[in-house]
Amino acid sequence: MNIKMSFAASTVLLSIALGLVFAGTEVRSQSAASDHPQYSNGKLVRPESYREWVYLSSGLGMSYSPNANPNPLFTNVFVPQWAYRQFVATGKWPEKTMFVLEERSSETKGSINKGGRFQTELAGLAVEVKDQTEFPDKWAYFSFSGEAKEAPPNPKQSCWACHDANAAVEHSFVQFYPTLKPVAEKFGTYRKQADTIAPEH
Repeated sequence: MNIKMSFAASTVLLSIALGLVFAGTEVRSQSAASDHPQYSNGKLVRPESYREWVYLSSGLGMSYSPNANPNPLFTNVFVPQWAYRQFVATGKWPEKTMFVLEERSSETKGSINKGGRFQTELAGLAVEVKDQTEFPDKWAYFSFSGEAKEAPPNPKQSCWACHDANAAVEHSFVQFYPTLKPVAEKFGTYRKQADTIAPEH
C-alpha cells in the first residue's frame, strides 16, 4: 500500500515538474520572439515587452535644435538583454538588435514633489532595428503612433541620415549612454568625433 502511494505521489510530482518545465520553455520562447524584430507586410510589429529589457539611459527635453521646449519630454531607451550582453562582451551591436525610445510627458507638481520633474503618460514610441537581411542599409527606424501595433520604416533622410552622421557606435548614440561609453572605448569601437559639440544654428 505504501509503495503504491509512494509511486502515485512520485508520478504526480513528476507531472508537475514537467508541466513547469514546459511552461518555462513556452515563456522563454515567447520572450525570445518579442525581443527580436517581427514584421507584418513590411511593417515592424510593436515590441510590447520592451520594459522587461535592459534600461540604458534617459534624457530630459533633448533636442537637436536650440529651441527649448517649455514642457520637456523624458526619453527612455531600452535594448534586449541578449543584445546588451553581446555589446558588453564585444563593444558591437549584434544583428537583430532593437532599441526602443519611449517618450513620456513630464510634470513638476504632483503628490509630494516640490522641485524637478517626473515622468507621466506615454507620449511616443520609436524603434531602431539592426537587420541587414530586411534592410539594405542595415539600420531602419520606425515611429508608432498612439497604440498602433505596426509601423512602416521612416524615410532614410530623417533618422537614418542623422544617426549615420552623429552616432558614436554604428548607428547608436552611445555618447549619451554613460554605462556603455566606457565599454565601447575599451574595445575601440567608439567614434570620438561624436563627442564634438555641434554649433548652434
